[in-house]
Amino acid sequence: MDTTCIQTLGSDPTIQYAAAELTRCLKATGTSGDFQLGLFADFPGLAAQGAGGDALAVETTASGGILAGSNPRSVLFAVYTYLRELGFAWVRPGSDGEVVPKVDELPAISLRDQASYRHRGICIEGAISAENALDTIDWLPKLGFNAYFIQFRDAFTFFDRWYQHMGNPRLEKESFTSEDAAELTMKMRAAIKLRGLDLHMVGHGWTCEPFGIPGPGWYQHEGEIADSTRQMLAEVNGKRELWGGIALNTNLCYGNPEARTIISDAIAEWAEGNRDVDIIHFWLADGSNNNCECPLCRDTRPADLYVQMLNEVDEKLSARGLDTRIVFLVYVDLLWPPVKELELRNPDRFILMFAPITRSYSEPFASTAGVAGELPPFERNKLSFPRDPASNLAFLKAWQDLFPCEGFDFDYHFMWDHHRDAGQYAMTEVLQQDAQRLRTIGLDGFMSCQNQRVFFPTGLGMAALGRTLWNRDLTFDEIAADYFAASFGEGAAQARAYLAASSELINPRLVRGEASDAQQQAAPFQLSKVADLVAEFAPVVAQGLADPDPARATSWRILHLHGEFAQLMADAMAAKLAGSEDKAEACALFAW
Repeated sequence: MDTTCIQTLGSDPTIQYAAAELTRCLKATGTSGDFQLGLFADFPGLAAQGAGGDALAVETTASGGILAGSNPRSVLFAVYTYLRELGFAWVRPGSDGEVVPKVDELPAISLRDQASYRHRGICIEGAISAENALDTIDWLPKLGFNAYFIQFRDAFTFFDRWYQHMGNPRLEKESFTSEDAAELTMKMRAAIKLRGLDLHMVGHGWTCEPFGIPGPGWYQHEGEIADSTRQMLAEVNGKRELWGGIALNTNLCYGNPEARTIISDAIAEWAEGNRDVDIIHFWLADGSNNNCECPLCRDTRPADLYVQMLNEVDEKLSARGLDTRIVFLVYVDLLWPPVKELELRNPDRFILMFAPITRSYSEPFASTAGVAGELPPFERNKLSFPRDPASNLAFLKAWQDLFPCEGFDFDYHFMWDHHRDAGQYAMTEVLQQDAQRLRTIGLDGFMSCQNQRVFFPTGLGMAALGRTLWNRDLTFDEIAADYFAASFGEGAAQARAYLAASSELINPRLVRGEASDAQQQAAPFQLSKVADLVAEFAPVVAQGLADPDPARATSWRILHLHGEFAQLMADAMAAKLAGSEDKAEACALFAW
């Protein structure tokens, strides 16, 4: 058979895209076959697995076969699952992350699979270029992710950081405008919908944009604020003003019915004008301990006023005939649940999002699953937020007891904590356990709020997240073995051992400031061993650089750079322990 013949049943663009991906990848291997791609309903003899969710079926022989799914994106998942069975791997976004296998003959495969969780997504954060964003979106379905979240109404602030090269004095600022951001955001939306992924949007901005105060990011506000608008701001310490000068961080006088009406009207109007958005996030301000103290608000918890607004939003969406889902946020001051407003009148509209931003990543939620403690009292604008997993889960359970609706974890492993683990090996074990046990804490998925370029020194963490969200029965060892084999070929075991040792010697607990006395005492000796670790691994890296597979050669080049980084990070921590802050800062600066 000389050519690949693919029949797509139906004209859905995502299924057409799945066919194009199958054609492209088979061509790269020099193999061909006859395939049919479609939904389960298109193949009467093909039994669907499970009820609802993302499910797939692969039935092939040496001459081709059937790739089917429960929905269009699951057909794409079926294609990537089949290609993975052939030996394809995607170790990081971009063309230099695709490992192309040698295939002599197409195999006979019969499998059914279904995702363990409903929500499996990535949220935009950090500083990113257009290429970063589009490569990430392209990569997501290859690992089983089914959603992407663009914060704000467009992604201006994240692109602005990149093109203005904030914090990087070695690069000159580039021209970048709000019009550029709007254009790039539309390209992202199109790429997300082409792959059939759930499109999440907004979150930040509902507490300022509808009132005529721009909130494109965490910027200092410039210009006057009308008196009528100022009366809508939260009164804190007798003043109604922007919290720290930043509109996005400023709460409002939610006890004022006019303020609530302006917000709910804005959400309904935006939803009607953006029907391609599957899920809209409705969040309050990004600040904390700055809720209104006026007579309309001071005797009512923020969560009570929030639930009141949620019901008002639902009413207005229903009046417009919109089925857009709304995410509500359990976060900072809103960790304390309502005590008066105890009903979501249309629970099917809403998705609970648990965002434990102050938690530690030294321990997974898994180790305390099912544990619930008594909540500390709510003291307006005098709240302290929990770090340990058990305390965080107590807040989650308090909300779940009131509103047993669909929900997911919105977490930050790759926002900051990957900078605190030199090998990103220990933190990945925690992340994988968090993802594996989500159902035990009553959640149906995970949205990772994170930097997009988190593939240094490897993409193990992202692979562990994506694959575990698809199949929670996979073990960390299974995922790690597959990932390192795909990334490093014959040197997989040595690369894995090197990164595990990096995490052990440069103890992440030490970097986080959470080390025990014994760990702090052992740290200088451990840090002194990093130089030997890097030197002993150098010949393995040199050999790996000659790997004939371009993706694997790139993986080895990254590890070559990692050796220098690990030494700088070890030097920084050693200097800090010795009390030499200037040297510690200099080493850390060069490391990052």
